[in-house]
Amino acid sequence: MSATLIPETGSAASTLRRNFWRGVWRVMRRKPSRLVGVVILAGFVVMAVVGPMLLPDPLPNDPAAITQPPSWEHWLGTDPQGRDVLSLVITGSRYVLLTAAITAVITVVVGTSIGLFSGFKRGRWDTVLMRLTDMKLTIPGLPLLLVLATVWRFGSPWQMGLVLGLLGWGGVARAVRSQTLSLRERGFIEAARGLGLSTTHIIGKELLPSMAPYIAMNMLISVTGAVYSQVGLFFLGVLPYESDNWGVMLNLAVFQAGALITPNALGYLLGPLMAILLLTLAIVLVVDAMDEIFNPRLREE
Repeated sequence: MSATLIPETGSAASTLRRNFWRGVWRVMRRKPSRLVGVVILAGFVVMAVVGPMLLPDPLPNDPAAITQPPSWEHWLGTDPQGRDVLSLVITGSRYVLLTAAITAVITVVVGTSIGLFSGFKRGRWDTVLMRLTDMKLTIPGLPLLLVLATVWRFGSPWQMGLVLGLLGWGGVARAVRSQTLSLRERGFIEAARGLGLSTTHIIGKELLPSMAPYIAMNMLISVTGAVYSQVGLFFLGVLPYESDNWGVMLNLAVFQAGALITPNALGYLLGPLMAILLLTLAIVLVVDAMDEIFNPRLREE
C-alpha cells in the first residue's frame, strides 16, 4: 500500500506546483508591466553582482573629458574627474543593493519573529513585546542615524544594513502581530493546539507558511525604504564618501558639479536618480503581482 501512496503523493505535489506556476504566468500575462518589473529587478541584481567585476578598479578618469554631457562614448556623461557616469552607477549598485538586502532580511526576520510570537502567545509576552515595539516606533530614525554617523563611519554595507535593519523592524512586527491574531483562531491552528503540538511547531509549520507571501512583500517594501535611507544619508554628507555610491553621486552632482545650474553635469545627477526610480518601479510592479498571485479574490476578478 505504501508503494502506491508515495507516487500518488509525489504526483499531487507535482500537480500543485504546475498549477501554481501556471497561475503565476497567468497573473504576469494579464498585466505585461509586471513582467517588465521582474526583468528590471533581475537586471539590477545582475548589475550589482556582475557589473563591478567587468569594470576596472579604480575607474579610469579622463582629464580631457571633465563633466561632459551625455554622448555616444559616455551615455550619461562624465563626472568632475572625467569618469564615466554609467560606470559609476553600475559600481555603486553593489553597495546600495547589498545594504538594502541586508536591511530587508534583518527587518523581516526580527519583526516577523517578534510579531508571530507576540500574537500567538498573547498575555504577558504580548504586552512586553508590544511595549518594546511601541518604544522602537517612537524613536526618530533619521536623527538617531545622524548621531550614530558621528561615531560610526558605516564604511561597509554590512554595518549600514545592520543599523538600518535594527531601526526598521517595528512596523513589520506590528503588522505581523495583527495577521497572527486573525490566524490563531482559525480551525487548523485550533486543531494543532488540540493535538498538543509545541508552540515552535505551530508557529514554524502552521502560521509561518500561511504568512510567507505577506512577509515576502514586506521584505521587498523594506528594500525601497533602505535605499532611500542610505542614499539620503550619503546625500546629506554625514557619512564617509564612497565615490561609487548613488547618494554620494547625488551630493557631488549638486554641490560640486553644479548639476542644478550646469547643463553639462545634468547626466551626473540623472544617472543615480534614474537608477533609484527604476528600482522602486520594479519593486512596486513585483509587489503588485505577488498580491494577486497569493490573493484568491484578486485572481478571480
